[in-house]
Amino acid sequence: MDIAAASEACDDVFDTVRGAVIAEDEFLERVMLGVLSRGHVLLEDVPGTGKTLTARSIAKALGLSFSRIQFTPDLLPSDVTGTNIFNEQESSFEFSQGPIFANVVLADEINRAPPKTQAALLEAMEEAQVTVDGDTYQLPKPFFVIATQNPVEQEGTFPLPEAQVDRFIVKTAIGYPDLDGEVELLRRRVSREARSPSVERVLSEEAVLDIRRAPETVRVDEDLLTYMAEIAQATRRDRRVAIGVSPRGTQRLLEAVRSQAVLRGREFVTPDDVKRICQPVLAHRLVLTPDAKVNDVSKADVVDDVLGDVTVPTVE
Repeated sequence: MDIAAASEACDDVFDTVRGAVIAEDEFLERVMLGVLSRGHVLLEDVPGTGKTLTARSIAKALGLSFSRIQFTPDLLPSDVTGTNIFNEQESSFEFSQGPIFANVVLADEINRAPPKTQAALLEAMEEAQVTVDGDTYQLPKPFFVIATQNPVEQEGTFPLPEAQVDRFIVKTAIGYPDLDGEVELLRRRVSREARSPSVERVLSEEAVLDIRRAPETVRVDEDLLTYMAEIAQATRRDRRVAIGVSPRGTQRLLEAVRSQAVLRGREFVTPDDVKRICQPVLAHRLVLTPDAKVNDVSKADVVDDVLGDVTVPTVE
C-alpha cells in the first residue's frame, strides 16, 4: 500500500471512530501513531473519559480482534499469558491461551498489578511473543497494546518500571470534552438504546499490516536525522534530568515522525513533524532529578526547553 492509500485508510478509520468517541483529532492521531509505528500507547487519564471505548472502537474499525485485561493487585502472570492445563482424555498438558492473544489488547489500569505481572507484558510488547513453561508462543499479527493508568488515585498501585514505560511509543491523554462536545455526547446517548455506541469495520488484518509498512517508505533527510539525535542528546545533558532519552527512544521518534508524515499524506518528513510529536513520544521517557521534582519541574517543560534550544534545520 502506498502512502496516499495508507493516509486515506487512516482517514476512514478516524471518520468511523469519531462517530463513537468524543475526542480531539490530535488524540486520535496519537493513538494511530502507535498503530502505524508498530508500537504501543499509554493513556494516562481519570476514569470515565472514554479510554476503553477508544481502544474498542479502534480495534473494531481496524477489523482486529480485541481483548481487555483488568489489572488488579491479585492478577497473576498466567492470567495474562495463559497456562498449561492437563487434558485427562489425552493424558497430556495443553496450552490455554490467555487474553494477551488478541490483535488489540487493552491493559486497563496497568499500574494496579504487581511488577511480576506487569513484566509479563514486557516480552509480549517487545517481541510479540510469550514464553510459558519454557515454550514460546507467537502472538497474532498485528499486535498492539493500549495501556491505561489513573494519575489521580495512587493508593494500592505499582508504578511502571522505566524499562516498561520506554516500550510505549506514545503516552497521551484523552482529556475532558468541551461544552459542545459534552452536549454532543448526551445527544448521541439520547438517540440510541445501547449504552455504548457501535463502530463499523473499515479495514482488515491484511490492510492493517499493509498500512504499517507505508512509513518505511517515507523519506527522511540527513539534517532531520541529526536534528532528532541532537534533541535526544540535549535531554541527557539537561541538569534537571537524571536519565535522558535512550537510543531506543530516538529510534521510536524516527518511526513516529515517519508515521506522522503518512497521516498527513506526505512522502517526506518535515521539522514540524518532529516538533509536533516530541512531547508524546519523548516526555515519558525522561527521569527527572530529585531537585527537579521538588521544584515542580515537569517532563513536558524539559522537552519544550530542549526544542527551543536545538537549532531547527532548514529542509528544502
